[in-house]
This record gives sequence, structure tokens and C-alpha cells, in this order.
Amino acid sequence: MELLEVGLAAIVGVLQLGFEAISVLCILLGLIACLRLVLVQPKRLYTPPFIDIRLTLGSWLALGLEFQLGADILGTTIAPSFEALGQLAVIAVIRTFLNFFLSKEIEAEVKIKG
Repeated sequence: MELLEVGLAAIVGVLQLGFEAISVLCILLGLIACLRLVLVQPKRLYTPPFIDIRLTLGSWLALGLEFQLGADILGTTIAPSFEALGQLAVIAVIRTFLNFFLSKEIEAEVKIKG
């Protein structure tokens, strides 16, 4: 039984690391996409790309937050303590609120962009 627990803990650790890496990759891809928009901007002098940049970065950040939350959930699946569950609850609430308000802002920007 102990071998199974150790194996499961190792699998969860690898999955958690994978989720965190994907989260970082999402943010990096969002940065690259925004830089690309900025570098293309001189070709579009009549329309500043600020709204496009905010929409692009906001979407990638929201996706990164989802993967971070998944990593946190995985981290508490192996022998969770009440302290770890409490921390997860606080983190989940904060990230959910961040994602909610980020999504609302993205929707507002899409309406403005029209």
C-alpha cells in the first residue's frame, strides 16, 4: 500500500509541475502575441492596438490562471491537511475572482472594439 501511495504522489507531483509549466507557457505565449501586435503597430497607425493587446494578454492570463488553479488542486490531493485545504480554498477564491473580473473586462473590451 505504501508503494502505491509513493507512486501516486510521484505522478501527482509530475502532473502538478506540468500544469505549472503550461501556465508559464500560456503567459509567455501571451507576451509574445502582444509583442507581435506592438511590432505590427507601425503598419496600423490609424488604429492603436491597445484594445487588441489587452484582449490578447487578458485571454492568455485567464488561461494561465486556470492551469495554476489546477496545479494547486493537484498539490492538495495527496494527504491534504486542514491547513493545506484552507490555503487551497483561499487561493481558489482569489484566482476565481481574478478570472471572473478579467473575463468581464475582456467582454467589455470586445464590446468596445465592436
